[in-house]
Amino acid sequence: MGQLKLDNVKKSFGTAEVIKGVSLDVKHGEFIVFVGPSGCGKSTLLRMIAGLEEISEGDVHIDDRIVNALAPAKRGIAMVFQSYALYPHMTVYENIAFPLRVDKLSNEEVDKKVMIAANILELGPRLQHKPGELSGGQRQRVAIGRAIVREPSVFLFDEPLSNLDAALRATMRVELTKLHHDLDATMIYVTHDQIEAMTMADRIVVLDAGMIAQVGTPLELYHKPDNLFVAGFIGNPKMNFIQAECTGTTKDGVTVKVGDAGEVTVPVIPRGDLKGKMLTLGIRPEHTRLKKSDIELQLHANVVERLGIHTVTYANLPGDTEVFCTVQEGTAPIKANAEFSIGVNAVDCHLFDTDGQAFERTIDLSNLGLPDAA
Repeated sequence: MGQLKLDNVKKSFGTAEVIKGVSLDVKHGEFIVFVGPSGCGKSTLLRMIAGLEEISEGDVHIDDRIVNALAPAKRGIAMVFQSYALYPHMTVYENIAFPLRVDKLSNEEVDKKVMIAANILELGPRLQHKPGELSGGQRQRVAIGRAIVREPSVFLFDEPLSNLDAALRATMRVELTKLHHDLDATMIYVTHDQIEAMTMADRIVVLDAGMIAQVGTPLELYHKPDNLFVAGFIGNPKMNFIQAECTGTTKDGVTVKVGDAGEVTVPVIPRGDLKGKMLTLGIRPEHTRLKKSDIELQLHANVVERLGIHTVTYANLPGDTEVFCTVQEGTAPIKANAEFSIGVNAVDCHLFDTDGQAFERTIDLSNLGLPDAA
């Protein structure tokens, strides 16, 4: 099985409500990632699923049974923490076998399950080593192995890669994704790193101040964010936002005036009387270009980062203190403390109303395989 359902789950610490009514259905075999800024409630929500935090209101269902009153060991879950939580005096074998020893399985059953997990995680040559003899990535694999042998309905991961260096995190992302496919397991994963979320998740749950801001596939959240919060959170570097005045609507979308750059008709579905209202135009840095486009923006470059594969420039629009970021090819002829212009095509733009809610984009995203694409 491995089904999980959150039904209007809430959590309060005294008068402070930190989880404000979260509902979510997770199918068997899904890899779900909780993301959001520090303090948004993602780790608290995970601990409520695990039974490590009491639920103030609502229900947690695992495999069609309410588990609110069950101890963590009775919920059919296994959790991998940010800290490896390994026993330093035990070998890798005994660390992985520990939950099976607690359950009083026979030595034969223990050995069978440990060897299966060790083979999956390529830990066979390390079984007789102590944790102190292992690298960070190997220790994390031991912690994951200890979870695998329990054969849980749901795996829970609480920022498991945050203690690793950048190169090892990239390797472990690949290993965890492969492990998910090999086990056909349901996994709930908490991270503050959106690269982990975008590369590993089947669906991402973006949390904002204890509430779900949006749920969707990585490409849905990138191409069709519901609001300013999600648009600014998903994407690295983050989306640029410019105030623009609506000058009218047509069958092709909403026309806005972007300062001295002129007008552009953004292909979105209009709603209500928009003429004269100040809207927010969203432009992803990677959708800017050094050639003529539907609109052109004059910028003053402050910092230029040359990363080889591309050039990231932090700049300002005339008279604007907000930083505008662009991403160009690695050899882009942009210099710090100099003026330059970039173009943006209307089809790449996003538009948000005065409440920060996105207008629905009308571009065809079917080639991206989005479930709600036309």
